[in-house]
Amino acid sequence: MIKGKKVLVTGGAQGLGLALVRSFYRAGAEIAVIDIRDQVFQLSQSIGAEDDKIHPIKGDLSVMESLRHSFNKAIEELGGHIDILINCAGLIQRESAFHFSMESWNRILDVNVTAVFELSRLAAVKMKKQRSGKIINFASILSVIGGYHAAAYSTSKGAIKQLTKSLSNEWAEYGIQVNAIAPGYMLTTMNTDLMKDSVRSTQVAERIPAKRWGTPEDVAGVALFLASPASNYVTGTIIPVDGGVLGR
Repeated sequence: MIKGKKVLVTGGAQGLGLALVRSFYRAGAEIAVIDIRDQVFQLSQSIGAEDDKIHPIKGDLSVMESLRHSFNKAIEELGGHIDILINCAGLIQRESAFHFSMESWNRILDVNVTAVFELSRLAAVKMKKQRSGKIINFASILSVIGGYHAAAYSTSKGAIKQLTKSLSNEWAEYGIQVNAIAPGYMLTTMNTDLMKDSVRSTQVAERIPAKRWGTPEDVAGVALFLASPASNYVTGTIIPVDGGVLGR
């Protein structure tokens, strides 16, 4: 169901994004990956992929000129076509709101919200013409709960929840499904500082009904579903992948 599809993934050089790239490649997709890290150029080697199926693009999504250049390059690499957009790139900075700089606030909102809006709009222009497309955003359990020392991040993910619904309302009639995945506490580098905090990591573990942190692979299956024809009548939803945290 994914074989032969043209996919664009942001933030695919590590963590959740890397797991998505690996899973979609194994499902037979051709993938353009935008990431700010140099590791993006080692993707094919690291996942054992054919070079002509993975197209690495280094770009800074907080800078609009770079974002648009990166998107156009991705479309060029994909032969002028896009079936699936996965907005996975994101930033977090855990710090007291009293000490949080406006520079950090703006950068987090630029990457986590503004870039998602602009990339979705650019992709939707092409998807509208073909009357089909899948846009998968990354929300968070902090789209619902406030979190701690994460005011900018939780604000951005609350915005993604509403943006997903709003874009779905506008674009569903064109055959474009817009959904979001809301990961819980994941074993990724984004949460390294949280895992190293003995007090907070214990509090987190006690809150998860599944009694374990999530893995990037836990998220990949949901993304494959949302990218496949099996979800053609699913749009405007936010699916938690959190081991039951939001069910408590």
